[in-house]
Amino acid sequence: MLLSIVLPQFLQSQALLEADGPGNTYELINSILAPGADVVEHPECVHPEFGRHITEVWDADLNQYVFEFNIHVTPDNDRCINFDRQRMEIKTYAASPDNLIGTTGETIDYKWKFKLPVGFQPSSNFTHLHQIKAVDGSDDMPIFTLTARMKSINQLELIHNNTDKLASVDLSLFEGKWVEVNERIKVDSIHGTYSIDIKNATSGATILTYSNNDLMTIRSDNSFIRPKWGIYRSLLNSQDLRDEAVRFNSFYIYEEPKTKLNSTLLNDATNLKLTTNSVLKTFTLEYNLQVQDTISIDILNSNGQILKNLIDAEIQEKGKHIKQINSLYLKTGLYFVCLHSSTFNKTIKLII
Repeated sequence: MLLSIVLPQFLQSQALLEADGPGNTYELINSILAPGADVVEHPECVHPEFGRHITEVWDADLNQYVFEFNIHVTPDNDRCINFDRQRMEIKTYAASPDNLIGTTGETIDYKWKFKLPVGFQPSSNFTHLHQIKAVDGSDDMPIFTLTARMKSINQLELIHNNTDKLASVDLSLFEGKWVEVNERIKVDSIHGTYSIDIKNATSGATILTYSNNDLMTIRSDNSFIRPKWGIYRSLLNSQDLRDEAVRFNSFYIYEEPKTKLNSTLLNDATNLKLTTNSVLKTFTLEYNLQVQDTISIDILNSNGQILKNLIDAEIQEKGKHIKQINSLYLKTGLYFVCLHSSTFNKTIKLII
């Protein structure tokens, strides 16, 4: 009964953007990230002869269409506004639905995939691939940035508040390989939380991981935070750069509902953990029982319909339990795994 009340609100709190084939690419992006508005920042004011700088191409590794973001050392610039840098990005912003921007007290999950071309050449100044920007106020600037930087060994860096380097990793680990990013932010000007996990999409190996449970994730006078993806790079040392085509796909934004009822449902899972393996097409459920109990586990879709019963009324002993589950039959999207016993009900979200 509880799930039938809550799940319709979940549906209003998620967005999934996938390439669907050549043509109407900007229209597709806008329809998801800001219906009726324009979220694509491109250099076509100065370079119209190339056509649209985001195309949809077939990717043999993923066996599906993906978005390809193109940038050219000459003549591309930053929307004919700034000429010392260039930009080809998509974003959410004030015109986007409320569930696609983050305000104080909200918790948001961002998930996406990207692949750098082999030999990718970043600027020694900045080559941003992803930003979480804090909007309005005295400092209308990014809070978190994933930027590629040219060094003796090129790096991908995670930057906080434009100055603090939180983590870095060898950029070559991203070249010619699809990676999957999971980012989670609780929005707070003092005691926010932040985590990011980047894995090789084929092997499942972790490339970069970072978490902090006490971090500023919005400034006190900012109105909201919003994500950006694409290529935004400095032209101050343009001799170091080349024309690039970076691939992105499977953009996912999920905002946890803020009501007490929903918060209890999602967060009452201290003993329930779920990890996914996109290579093996499985997920693993881990939980602890304080006493011997009768357990059942269900997988529900985002409409609250039970798709599969994993365990039905099985008596299990006290202690730790681990169950690996095949997810081949689940399409990309949001699901819920529900653990029921004689004394409690716990639910955790599953993103495929």
